Amino acid sequence: MTHTPIPHRPLVTGAHGFLGRRLCMALRERGLDPWAPTSSELDLLDRDSIRSSLQREQPALVFHLAARVGGIGANQRRPAELFHDNAIMGIQLLDECWRAGTAKVVSVGTVCAYPAFTPVPFEERALWDGYPEATNAPYGLAKKMLLVQSQAYRAQYGFNGVVVLPANLYGPGDNFDLESSHVIPAIVRKVAAAKAVGAPSVKLWGDGSPTREFLFVDDCVAGLIATAERYDDAEALNLGTGIEISIAELAQRITAIMGFTGRIDWEPTQPNGQLRRRLDVTRARDLIGFTAETTLDEGLRQTIQWWQEEGA
Repeated sequence: MTHTPIPHRPLVTGAHGFLGRRLCMALRERGLDPWAPTSSELDLLDRDSIRSSLQREQPALVFHLAARVGGIGANQRRPAELFHDNAIMGIQLLDECWRAGTAKVVSVGTVCAYPAFTPVPFEERALWDGYPEATNAPYGLAKKMLLVQSQAYRAQYGFNGVVVLPANLYGPGDNFDLESSHVIPAIVRKVAAAKAVGAPSVKLWGDGSPTREFLFVDDCVAGLIATAERYDDAEALNLGTGIEISIAELAQRITAIMGFTGRIDWEPTQPNGQLRRRLDVTRARDLIGFTAETTLDEGLRQTIQWWQEEGA
């Protein structure tokens, strides 16, 4: 297993988002000085902005985390925006990194890129075995283009672009906006609101039957750093726990931690999304030595505590 030290000033796109903030924090704890521009300082939808910024800073390593994201509702309301913006940001950034002579780009893809009926656990080689689940296909396909482009540039130019596919992320500092949040912060917000007014129940989307795999944000950060140091392969790399849980059980754990004793009323007319998601994490363990360390219960406790003390 090769080990290439992270350069002193890597670029982190999306540095002020949920994952980006935690990655920059970890890099600074290592004595590094990540370049963490805001979207106004580095506009990934503007090729000229990318080109001039890369020429000025000349980063040897780029972590591409920036994305337009949202839960099922956001994907249903804004599929064109989520496809266009994510595709354009990746296409322009990777091309300009190649032109600027950047040594390596680590791009963060999405589990939504997998086909709707992928056998569980999801193996990286199954990425092209079908079309993604309909509720988030435009977003998933746009992010999948990061892999297509990285492989094409590697084949033609010898460009070192790698792509990781993390499980659903959660943790302190997550997006708790009900209009655009993912499942864990959405449940926490709804339970907190119900508890605050003494409501006898809380309404949650779907029927609770789908399963998901959740990766604590700091574990994902460790995986990204290990990828930057040790992974140079053309194939995508899963980052996860290898453990799935139903949304119904997840909701029960959250209500227990938050002390909510009311009932959960499911709304089966609302979409469930993909039926099951669980990643095969064998390659990450074998190739970069990555194993997630945070249990779901501990991660939920930290996330809920952050929301109660800071987010709310």
